Amino acid sequence: MPPIRGVLLDIDGVLHVSMQPLPGAAETLFWLDQEGYSTYCVSNTTTMSRETLAQSLQRIGLPVSEQRIITAPVAAARYLRQHFAGKRCWLLTKGDTAKDFAGIELVDTHADVVIIGGAEELLTYETMNAAFRMLMDGATLFALHRNLYWRTKDGLQLDSGPYVKALEVASGKEAIVFGKPAATFFKQALDTIDCAANETIMVGDDIENDIGGAQRMGMRGIFVCTGKHKADSPLLARIQPEAILPALADLSHWLASNNA
Repeated sequence: MPPIRGVLLDIDGVLHVSMQPLPGAAETLFWLDQEGYSTYCVSNTTTMSRETLAQSLQRIGLPVSEQRIITAPVAAARYLRQHFAGKRCWLLTKGDTAKDFAGIELVDTHADVVIIGGAEELLTYETMNAAFRMLMDGATLFALHRNLYWRTKDGLQLDSGPYVKALEVASGKEAIVFGKPAATFFKQALDTIDCAANETIMVGDDIENDIGGAQRMGMRGIFVCTGKHKADSPLLARIQPEAILPALADLSHWLASNNA
């Protein structure tokens, strides 16, 4: 295998949990930069714009610039501009994610594209029914990701993936998916970091979305045990990472030992 040049890092569960930075995360980011790795953060976060996400990470001491973040909304907006130019879009997310859809017409009804992201308490019967009706009237379904749940300081929390599945079953339409583990998302990430897949590692806490998705694209997956899944997860019986590390803080030692 060629030497590793590119490093993709998940954010939630890898750099922080509920915006509490994980021990050694900031130091590892500095080390990767000093060692010359092409390092980008890749996230399925859909409750804040890329700009706001970068500012939030910087406020808790994580040195991540906006230009070094690739998110599912950014990937979806790029796809919309390329393939659905001029279409009316209904966006269901929390926060200021709409900033990433600059130049795209966002509407409250009669949309050509329905986009479901992380909306938490906004995922009500009323909003799901509104989305369902637009889909039955001909709209295309976009899912910013299919995450089922994630870890917060209060424990596991349901995500928007089950709601996307419900809309697919009810409408008979299959969602176009962005974010991990979609191949389109990882391809955009590889193009951005300008590294070949076999020169790149994906570091994540989600065995299916981070590790499995990256491996299907030819990357090596490094699993850290600080977030969604743990070292005793039954998923490891069918998805085998290149390495299992206690935390991101252990990555520098692994790279130094395995990237000679």
